[in-house]
Amino acid sequence: MMTGEEREPLRVAIVDDHPMFRMGVVRGLEDEGGIVIVAEGANAGDAISIYQRARPDISLLDLSMPGGGHAAIRGIRDLDGDASIVVLTASEDDNDVFEALKAGAKGYVLKGVDAGFLVSVLRRVAGGDTIVSPGLASRVLSQMTDRPASASQTGDGQARASLPRLTPREEQILALVAEGYSNKEVARFLSLQEKSIKHVMTRILKKLEVRNRTEAALLMREWQHDNGRR
Repeated sequence: MMTGEEREPLRVAIVDDHPMFRMGVVRGLEDEGGIVIVAEGANAGDAISIYQRARPDISLLDLSMPGGGHAAIRGIRDLDGDASIVVLTASEDDNDVFEALKAGAKGYVLKGVDAGFLVSVLRRVAGGDTIVSPGLASRVLSQMTDRPASASQTGDGQARASLPRLTPREEQILALVAEGYSNKEVARFLSLQEKSIKHVMTRILKKLEVRNRTEAALLMREWQHDNGRR
């Protein structure tokens, strides 16, 4: 396995309107090694213009910045639907988490984590994973399934209690994704091509009527929990 020093440096942009906090994050990430800070900003406009100019591997954003973190996420995703965005915020509000993931964030981490953990999150997101801070995932799932007029509801208005029928292969792949494995890792584990995993995941998202891997993984985890499976 490659060490952090042998890996290609991860190019990160940080946008937070508190200069002292931002400075601490920059220092902490750089001290961990394997991270290059390509730009810093303080508001939603900065986040979007930085992405357009620098194309970082990861945009690390606060939610409470001027202009709004959710607007920044949407603006970046309008520029590039594959952009990797991680939210680093103090907000544990269920709606903030749900809306950030819905807007396209691939990670949601609470301020106060140590630099090593944050680097791990950034690396995993860069590798294709979606990460939500421990303790928030089940609440996000509740937010998803409790919303009225959701496509995930049955005809009698009750939230869907089980997954739609997936093929054994689809269930196997989604279970691995729910464990945090990237498409590349799943492909290697199953001796398949990465593009095949992408095609299957696209099909799974349509069947589950969810927007992204995070929502699909959360549904799988809840289904596994309800059925006593791992």
